[in-house]
Amino acid sequence: MLVNGVLSDSISAADRGLLYGDGVFRTLRLARGKLLHWPHHYRKLQQDCAALLLSCPDPRSLLAELEQLVFGQAEGVVKIVVTRGSGIRGYAPTTHTAPTRILSLSPLPVYPALFSTEGVRLHLCGLRLSHQPRLAGIKHLNRLENVLAAAEWSDTDIAEGLLLDDNDNVIEGTRSNLFMLRNNELLTPDLSRCGVAGVQRERVMEWATSHNRPCRIEQFRMPELLAADEVFLVNSLIGLWPVRELQGRIWGQHPVSLQIQKWLNHAPD
Repeated sequence: MLVNGVLSDSISAADRGLLYGDGVFRTLRLARGKLLHWPHHYRKLQQDCAALLLSCPDPRSLLAELEQLVFGQAEGVVKIVVTRGSGIRGYAPTTHTAPTRILSLSPLPVYPALFSTEGVRLHLCGLRLSHQPRLAGIKHLNRLENVLAAAEWSDTDIAEGLLLDDNDNVIEGTRSNLFMLRNNELLTPDLSRCGVAGVQRERVMEWATSHNRPCRIEQFRMPELLAADEVFLVNSLIGLWPVRELQGRIWGQHPVSLQIQKWLNHAPD
């Protein structure tokens, strides 16, 4: 682990990321010694830092630190955390704190191959996401809603949980973005009031543009989702998982999902 460019596994007890969740993060995959989709991830990091009025690390310096972190490694999970740094007690941020950069490398999680080919079962979470438009779309450090939602099931055959908001709109998975296919059109939930806008979500929309496939962002609820022709999840580690089962609804075929999956796995940055 690197903390501000130095090998370390500790930060100050006064760091605002620890005390208040005052910061942002990105999670990306290291594959064959390469940081996948780095330009996308850095652009998202910039956007999220700007939304929280954080100073974003310089791209060249940050990339140099990442290359130091992963040197000699072929596969893994890379996490970038940027906090507002250490400061005096109290919520109000000061202008004199230096941001903290935390870079870590972990082993890739191992998932059954059938998750990618035949699809996954989803749990409909009881927890509802609250609305906060100022934080919507941002991968900020306060992920307590996701933590509580992910604790709702223990069945190992359930790969992910589906989150709705207070108005029962479908939003996302606990750690993934969601798409559905309806009448040959892709739809993904509106994240203007809550949820996280991930890099793979952005890449699926790029696929739709390059393949002349209609793709819209809109609000929809469970009845519409359960009536969809296909449903799939995406994030930077899993790539794309078709959804096989949700609330008793079974999807047996995933032709468009698997086509997008293949593109996501092989398209260049």
